Amino acid sequence: MPSREDILAFVADNPGKAGKREIARHFGIIGGARIHLKKLLKDLAQDGLIEKRQKRMIRPGDLPPVFVANIVTRDGDGELLGEPVDWDDEAGNAPRILVLTGKSKNAQPGVGDRALIRLTEAETGKEASHAARVIRVLEKRQGAILGIFRKRDANRPAYLEPIDRKQRELDIDPTDLKEAQDGDLISVQVTRSGRYGHPVASVVERFGSMHSEKAISEIALQSQGIPHVFPAAVEAEAEAAKPVTPGKREDWRQIPLVTIDPPDAKDHDDAVFAEADEDPENEGGHVVYVAIADVAHYVRPGSALDKEALKRGNSVYFPDRVIPMLPERISNNMCSLREKEDRPAMAVRMVFDKTGRKISHSFHRVMMRSAAKLSYLQAQKAIEGITDASTETLVDGILKPLWEAYGCLKKGRDAREPLELDLPERKIKLKEDGTVDHVYVPERLDAHKLIEEFMIQANVAAAETLEKKKSPLLYRIHDASTPEKLENLKEFLSTLNMKLPSSGGLRPSVFNGILSKVRDTPQAHLVNEVILRSQAQAEYAPQNIGHFGLNLRRYAHFTSPIRRYADLIVHRGLISALGLGEDGLPEGIESKLEAIGAEISAAERRAMLAERETIDRLIALWMADQIGASFKGRIAGVVKSGMFVRLEDTGADGFVPASTIGLDYYRYDEGSHALIGDKTGETYQLGDLVDVKLVEAAPFAGALRFEIESKGRTGGKRAQKTGSKSRIQKSRASRRGAAPPVRSKRGRKSK
Repeated sequence: MPSREDILAFVADNPGKAGKREIARHFGIIGGARIHLKKLLKDLAQDGLIEKRQKRMIRPGDLPPVFVANIVTRDGDGELLGEPVDWDDEAGNAPRILVLTGKSKNAQPGVGDRALIRLTEAETGKEASHAARVIRVLEKRQGAILGIFRKRDANRPAYLEPIDRKQRELDIDPTDLKEAQDGDLISVQVTRSGRYGHPVASVVERFGSMHSEKAISEIALQSQGIPHVFPAAVEAEAEAAKPVTPGKREDWRQIPLVTIDPPDAKDHDDAVFAEADEDPENEGGHVVYVAIADVAHYVRPGSALDKEALKRGNSVYFPDRVIPMLPERISNNMCSLREKEDRPAMAVRMVFDKTGRKISHSFHRVMMRSAAKLSYLQAQKAIEGITDASTETLVDGILKPLWEAYGCLKKGRDAREPLELDLPERKIKLKEDGTVDHVYVPERLDAHKLIEEFMIQANVAAAETLEKKKSPLLYRIHDASTPEKLENLKEFLSTLNMKLPSSGGLRPSVFNGILSKVRDTPQAHLVNEVILRSQAQAEYAPQNIGHFGLNLRRYAHFTSPIRRYADLIVHRGLISALGLGEDGLPEGIESKLEAIGAEISAAERRAMLAERETIDRLIALWMADQIGASFKGRIAGVVKSGMFVRLEDTGADGFVPASTIGLDYYRYDEGSHALIGDKTGETYQLGDLVDVKLVEAAPFAGALRFEIESKGRTGGKRAQKTGSKSRIQKSRASRRGAAPPVRSKRGRKSK
C-alpha cells in the first residue's frame, strides 16, 4: 500500500483527475487491497487533506479540470479574468484564472458573465495563477448588483434595495460592509444562496450617499454597461506618452489661434482663427483656420489606448464629471490645446467667398500654440464691448475678424437652409455637495453659433478630401424621415390647418417654412416637438447617404477626436491619404468600418441615455420633498396610457396616468397627439400648458407622477369610437390606484 504522502503527492500532480480507480491503477492496488485504499482515502478526507468532487480527489484549494467561473474583470492587457463560483473561503482568496475564449459564439463571455471553463496549459501573466478555455457561456452578466444599503434592527441583517425593480431584495453579509451607511449606494455580489434560503450578498463597492451626483451617475454607468475604469495597460501607455517635437510638421505657432469653450471645459480639442482674404480675386472673402488636437499621434492603431477608445466610442458627460474616452493624461494634457503651450494638431485652412461659399481648402499637420483660452460668454461680451484682462488685447486682431468671417459663413448657411429647430436644452447647476442647486437654460450666443459653423465646415472639408482621395471613411449620416413618420406629421399638421407637401422629396427648408409660420405663437413649442420626433437619428456608416438635417451631401466628424472615436478614424484617413505620417489607417480597415460604425453609433446612444437618466434621477431626487406642490408645465408627450408633462421652471418630466384625468372617457388620437374626451370633447394635446400637482417621486427610477389640475381645451371634436384610437375609462375613484410613475424615454437628437 502507498503511504499517505504518496497519495497526496499523486493527487497534487493530477488535480481533478485522481479518482479512486486512477489511484489504484497508478499504485497497482488490486483485489482486497482496494478496501484498505478506500479506508485510507476516507481518513485523508476526514483530516481535511483531500476533498471528493464528482468521484475525483483534489486538495483543498486546487481547481478541478472543468468548473464554473464568474468573469470578474480584465487584466492589464485587456484579457478576461475569472474566479471559480464554488470556492471555499477557508482555502484563502479565490484564484484568478486567465479565461481564453472559444471559437463558437457561445464561448465568448464578457465581464459579469458566468461560464463553464476547462483548465489548459498557457501563459497566465502576472495577474492569474491558472489558464482555462471557455467551453460555453452559462449565464450572461452575473456581476455586481447595484442598490441602496438599508439597515434593519439589531437582530436582522442589513439588506439591498435594488435599483432594478426586477431584482429581488438581498440580505447583506454583515462581516464585510465596506463601512456602508444606511441610504448609501453600493454594489454587491451574491456570495451564496440556498435552495430554499434567502440569497446573501457581500458589498463590492460603496459609492456614498444617494444624494450625491456621483452616486446618481454611477447608476447610469452600471445600468448602461458603460466602461469607466481604464485597464492598467491603457494607463501605462498614456503615462509613457512623450511630448511631440516639431519634426516635419508645419510651424503654425505664430498664427493666433484661440480656443472658445464652456467655462468648465478641461480638454480643448479645437482652436480657430480667421482673417480677410487678401486675394484680389476674392474680394470680401475670408480665410478660416481650424486646428484640431492631433490624437492620432498618441493613439496608434491596435494599441491598448486604441482598443479602449473603440470600446468606449465617446466620452460621456454628466453634470459634474466626464467619463472620458481617453485617459486624462492624453485628453486633458498631451492633446489638449492649452493656452501658450506648444501642441501638435491636424489643421484645415478654408477659403470662403463673400457669399459664404467655400471655394478651396487644404489640410496640414502642424505645431501650434493657442494664443488664448476663452469661454463663450467671455468672447461674446468682448465683441459687445465688455472686455476683461484676457480679452482687451484680442478684440481687434482676433475676435472681430472671427465675427466678420462668421457673418460671411452665415450667409452660406442661410442659403443652404439646414433644419432649424428651436428646442432649448436645460442644464443642471450642482451645489458643492453634488446635489441640485437649480435648473437653467443656457443662453444661445453668437459665439456658440460661430464655433458650430466653423466646425461644420471643417467636417465637410474632411469628408470631401477623403472622398476625393478614395480613402476609407466613416460618414456622419442622417437619413430623411420615413414615409410613416411623414404621414403622422401630415395628419398632425392638418389639425392646425397646415399642410405638408404630399409628393416629391422633402428638404429641411420645407420644415423651416412650417416652423416660421408658428414662431412666436402658442403652437411653436408643440410644432417643434412634433417635427423633431418625425426625424431619423444620425449615425456613423461607411456608405454615404448625406446629412438631411444639415442639408449636406457629404459630412464626417473630424473636429473632436479627444471625445469621439469616429473623428480619430477620419484623422487617420487624412494622414494616410495625404501622406502626413506613418500613423494613419491600418491595413484592412475597409472590411471593419461597417462594424465600427455600428459599434460607436450604439455607444453614442448609450451615452445619451445615461446622461438623460442621470438628469432625470437628479431632478426626481431634488423634487422628492415637494410632494403635494403645484407646478406649471407643458404636455411633452401623449400616449394611450396618459401623458408626459415637462415643468416650465425645471424641465422635469413626469407622467399623468390617463386613469386620473377627469370624469370622461378619454381616447388617444394619434394624428393630433392628444387625449380627447369621449362625451365632452375636452382635449389635452401635445404642447398645451397645464397645471399639475406632484403626487409621487421615485428618485432611483428617475420618475415623477403628477395629477392634472387644469381643465383641457374645450370645443374640440369628440373622440371617435372606431379605428386605432384606444378608449381609456377614467373615474375619480380609480385615481388613487393609478399606474406607477413612468419615465419619459425621449432622447435628444444629435448632429
